[in-house]
Amino acid sequence: MTGKRLLAFDNLITDLQASFAAAKGDTKAAMVRAGDLLKEFVADDSVLAHSKTWPSTEGHRNLLLHEDQIHGFVVNAVVRTKHRQRGIHDHAHAWTAYGLVDGEEELVRYHRVDDGAKEGYAEIKLDGITRGRRGTVDLVPPFGIHAENSGTARSVAVIVRSERLVGNVLQGRYKPESKTTYRGEGPTQVPFELYEDVCADLDKPSGSCGGP
Repeated sequence: MTGKRLLAFDNLITDLQASFAAAKGDTKAAMVRAGDLLKEFVADDSVLAHSKTWPSTEGHRNLLLHEDQIHGFVVNAVVRTKHRQRGIHDHAHAWTAYGLVDGEEELVRYHRVDDGAKEGYAEIKLDGITRGRRGTVDLVPPFGIHAENSGTARSVAVIVRSERLVGNVLQGRYKPESKTTYRGEGPTQVPFELYEDVCADLDKPSGSCGGP
C-alpha cells in the first residue's frame, strides 16, 4: 500500500540531503547538523502522535524509515518495551544521532581503558548517564561506546546514521563484567514507511485503525 508521506518526515529527509550536500564529504559537519535537524523532528507533535502506532522492534530489530541513495545516510526508528536493557555497543566508524520521540531512556556513555592490543579483551569505564526525554538528541561519534536503556514505559527513538552498517560492517559489543568484546551484526532492518494515513503504514483496510 502507498500513501502520502508524513510531512515532518519529508521535510527532515529534504533537510538532511541538503546538509550532506553542503558538507561536501565532511561527515562530522553533516552529522552535527543532522543532530540539530533531528532535535526539531522528534519534538514535532505530529511525529509524537504518529509514533504511538509504530510496532515494537524487540528481537534486535530497527524500523528502516529511509536509506538515502545519493548521500548514503540511513534513518531508523526503535520502539522499546519498558525496562529494556540494551547491550553496550559501538557503531564502528559511523556517526549516529539518536533522538527520543516518546518516553524516557538512560543514555549511557563509556570509554575504553585498555589499548585494544589483546584480541577479545576490552576494559571499559563509565563516563556518565544522561536521562533522555522527548526531544533529547545524543550525537555519538565513531567507535563511541554506549547503551540506551528504556524506563518504566514504552519508548520511541529515531536514529540518523551517517551510513548503513548492517550487512557491511560488524559493530563492537562489550561485556564489562568479563572484560570481553566481540564484533557482531547490527539490528535487522525492517522497512517501514511514515505515511500521513496511519492505516497505510500498517497496511490495514481504511477504517480499521485510528489516525495519529
